[in-house]
Amino acid sequence: MQDESTTSRTKAAQRSPLVELMTVAAPSIAAMMSYPLKQFVDAWMVSDLGLTEFTAQGDGGIVAWVYIATYFSALSVVSTYVSQHLGAGRPKRGAAYLWNGLWLAAIGAIPAFIGAFFVKDLFVLFFDDPERIGFATLYCSVLLMGAFFPIAARVVGFYFYGMHKPSVVFVTSLLGATTNILLNYLLIFGHWGFPELGLKGAAIATVLASAIEFAVPMAIFCSPWWAKKLDVFAEWRPSKRVIREIVRIGWPGAVMVGNEMMCWALFMAVIIGRMGEAHSAASWIALRYMTLSFQPTLGLQMAVSAVVGKHIGARNREAAEHRAWLGMKLGMGYMATCALLMVLFRKPMVSLFITEEYESIASEVLAIGGAVMICAAFFQLFDAMAIIMAGALRGAGDTVWPGLVTAILSWTFIVGAGWAIAVARPDWGAVGPWIGAALFITTLGIAMVWRFARGPWREIDLVDEAEEL
Repeated sequence: MQDESTTSRTKAAQRSPLVELMTVAAPSIAAMMSYPLKQFVDAWMVSDLGLTEFTAQGDGGIVAWVYIATYFSALSVVSTYVSQHLGAGRPKRGAAYLWNGLWLAAIGAIPAFIGAFFVKDLFVLFFDDPERIGFATLYCSVLLMGAFFPIAARVVGFYFYGMHKPSVVFVTSLLGATTNILLNYLLIFGHWGFPELGLKGAAIATVLASAIEFAVPMAIFCSPWWAKKLDVFAEWRPSKRVIREIVRIGWPGAVMVGNEMMCWALFMAVIIGRMGEAHSAASWIALRYMTLSFQPTLGLQMAVSAVVGKHIGARNREAAEHRAWLGMKLGMGYMATCALLMVLFRKPMVSLFITEEYESIASEVLAIGGAVMICAAFFQLFDAMAIIMAGALRGAGDTVWPGLVTAILSWTFIVGAGWAIAVARPDWGAVGPWIGAALFITTLGIAMVWRFARGPWREIDLVDEAEEL
């Protein structure tokens, strides 16, 4: 066992830190890029159906995503445990975390499926327009019924990230994104003899694409070669010990993402949503571009988390710290480029989504969307700081403090400040609440950097703790 751990440290030392990090990060970034591209194309296709369908897709999607993202965020520590055991020279231990993550995913899919039948009551609280309520309910309910697949796909992805095999996730994400675009074309508009399902077709396409993103890497995991090498079926049954480990470290991640996503849902559906169709449409358009910015950074985050975890498992905390700071610099460089593009090309970027359905409010949407894009450009660097350092802390097992701080700041700024500015300065329109959101991301970025630099994560040892349980 010690020889394997020593070999792991020796191999890592033979590569430059940048090469080591980018070997994991490149396919991780590409994999994460497939998701926003899929959502971007979804929104672009749905925009041809009409303004109501476009905004309802955003409303329904974000409500479903609150639950789905909250749940799989709790399971993201699968990557932490897998990578630390890999670094410690015990890669076979990782399979137990994947299996138990999938058992937890199956449990989590049950309330999502039941909730699909009651989600309309939630939208009735937000909106007065029956058509918007109907479309949002339709899109959200389909996503919730198929919630197991995106959750399970992420769990399998977390395992392969932890094993430093992100190319598996990249290939399957690319396959899923391609499938989603094709199914959108067939099911939204009814081409090639398929039924014309409109917004419902977009939701079905998303669920089926997620099913593929789960099935393909799971087939690789269960393949004879992988199964024989790592004895993956040895611990397929539910384990109270492993589930307890996942929940013990993972619940702060659920608190962190769940509260933030809930705040963003209230922000988009209630605070912005009540300002009118132009403000809502402009904000959703801008958010699509923000997703293209931060999702690849999330791919870099996964790489940083896996590399940090592996070095900590190999008892090399100095290397772990160095990779975290290097990852933050890379993330900031990428998002600074995105910020520049948002400022220089904001009008043509917003115009891409403005179809004939927007004719009566096209100029208003363009003006509001351009202003929101400038606001978003301001906080890009801080967003990179927050994303990368949160991943570094998770890789080290420091999850409670980031989770609680994110929850507090999200309610304080996204909802609290956003609502206050909207009430105090209604003449600012959607830009007012977005200033509150910018304050949240800026403060969160500074807080995460401070936490990592302060260094309590250096005293955490998940591998030894797992051995004692």
